[in-house]
Amino acid sequence: MRQPPKNVMELPLDVRALMALQAAVENAMEEHMREGRPFYIWRDGKTVGLTPEEMKEILERRRNG
Repeated sequence: MRQPPKNVMELPLDVRALMALQAAVENAMEEHMREGRPFYIWRDGKTVGLTPEEMKEILERRRNG
């Protein structure tokens, strides 16, 4: 999980809320990966179950920019 910036409390509330939501999703994905469970998302109008390998790729892309 990424660390919030030091000035996080100076950011607008909507930005902090989005950061909190993104962190919560990352934490949930990491938990599902550890337990080997799929993580369900909405993609192209359908519910899709991501495998632990797909979740790992997504999290690595998010963290590496």
